[in-house]
Amino acid sequence: MSEALAIESVSHSFGSRRALDNVSLGVRPGEFCALLGLNGAGKTTLFSLITRLYDNTSGTVRVLGHDVRRKPMLALRQLGVVFQNRTLDPDLSVRQNMMYHAALHGMPGKPAAERMHLELERIDLVSRLNDKVRSLSGGQVRRVEIARALLHRPKLLLLDEPTAGLDMGSRRDIVDYAHGLTKSDDLAVLWATHLFDEVADNDQAVILHQGRVLASGKVGDIVEAQAADGLPAAFEHLTNEATEPA
Repeated sequence: MSEALAIESVSHSFGSRRALDNVSLGVRPGEFCALLGLNGAGKTTLFSLITRLYDNTSGTVRVLGHDVRRKPMLALRQLGVVFQNRTLDPDLSVRQNMMYHAALHGMPGKPAAERMHLELERIDLVSRLNDKVRSLSGGQVRRVEIARALLHRPKLLLLDEPTAGLDMGSRRDIVDYAHGLTKSDDLAVLWATHLFDEVADNDQAVILHQGRVLASGKVGDIVEAQAADGLPAAFEHLTNEATEPA
């Protein structure tokens, strides 16, 4: 099975600061992969390279086999993104926000409206279609952002700390919904987080620390390899070892 996302030997610097150091990872269709790291680990920088907000000058980033530097339009067409900061216009309605996104992707009005209703039905928010975004709860806003990201039927969904600022119930709903998409839509999901309880033992995970990948694979295998009693302990062991002086 070919990878929905393939990152090979990618590095990135801001002046003298090395934000990413020879990062490689892959996510397959139907797979939920957690990109797990503390704030400042490089998660958002990596997302910015995948989405072409930054230009990768080393290594390669491929989405469904399309190099994001050489064939950016083909790559980005297969990509849906939910950024850490809210990106819906609070003074526009849910409908207006979603139809604007559809227009940016060149979707004709009728098919876009049909897709909009389908995605909003899946998150039980069709009744809020004409409400301004500012009237929604934080969890509802996040669900609309995911629905918007899926309008153009991407094969890869990136979510950067998508539960930031949400209560525990809303966080769990978003996590469960993203997991469900991998099964119902065979969607590849890369979920960036620093929260261990958002990652299940049978998920794939990439542990990113100070711009370097310390471990990758099934969560249960990472835990077993560190002889740890859970993911938090395995993470602590790996990151402590990586920052110990030589």
